[in-house]
Amino acid sequence: MSAMSIAISETESSAVAMPAPPRLNLLEALRAHWPEYLMEAAGLGICMIAACIFGALYEFPGSPVRQAIGSLTVRRILMGISMGATALAIVHSPWGKQSGAHINPSVTFTYLRLGKVRHWDAVFYVAAQFIGAVAGVFLIALVLGRAVADPAVRYLVTVPGPGGVLPAWAGEFAMATGMMSVILYFSNHHRFDGCTGLFTALRATIYITIAAPFTRPSLNPARSLGSALNADIWRGLWIYLTASPLGMLLAAECYLLLYGKQAVKCCKLHHQNNKRCIFCGANGGFSRPGKAA
Repeated sequence: MSAMSIAISETESSAVAMPAPPRLNLLEALRAHWPEYLMEAAGLGICMIAACIFGALYEFPGSPVRQAIGSLTVRRILMGISMGATALAIVHSPWGKQSGAHINPSVTFTYLRLGKVRHWDAVFYVAAQFIGAVAGVFLIALVLGRAVADPAVRYLVTVPGPGGVLPAWAGEFAMATGMMSVILYFSNHHRFDGCTGLFTALRATIYITIAAPFTRPSLNPARSLGSALNADIWRGLWIYLTASPLGMLLAAECYLLLYGKQAVKCCKLHHQNNKRCIFCGANGGFSRPGKAA
């Protein structure tokens, strides 16, 4: 067989549609996929704990790092690198590999629109993400206390910058569109699918570094609510509950126009692993309750 024939054969095989997942009711989904739901809650909880720790480290006036680094720009870059590294670690962690590491209701909702997440899985994922975000900030606040509550940190609450509401909303919308575009492109093109977490983390680093004059970047409704609830600061919360999902949905529609629905293979950010996938059935992920995976 010629090299061209082999290449064509490999291309065709990679384009074969994944088997349709079985439809599960609420209880079946909960019984079969509760580990993934807990992993999503833990993933965003850990992300929020890390965000508060780094926020206190770089911005709390009593922190030795804050005292040693006077430049706001340098501290902002360090915050971006720290959170990008945290996101990358979560995506490549054993739990992230199994749950897909959405850790963001906007990501889950977008994949629901693309037909890659079942209804009840989406409901439980989003609920778990909100619970994880609230719990993560609450727990780290118990440990760090004043360092997180200080006005310089304020539980990492997301509020509009000096420019006001419109620039904050537009910035969130644009950043969310760009982030989802990166996720969809790299996770669905085989040459790059192993780099999805890396490029997502790089994007997060850039956003956190450059967006501060307009807003404290969120791109994640659960992350914003977790901070707002613990800080009891609600100003502009609607921005972060609306701009991110709408921006990611726009990215999904653009991707469908360019590549078609068949180009969206699965909704994990890291798929080349031996963990089960409840979305496309890899490694026994379609097992029903009571059946071995």
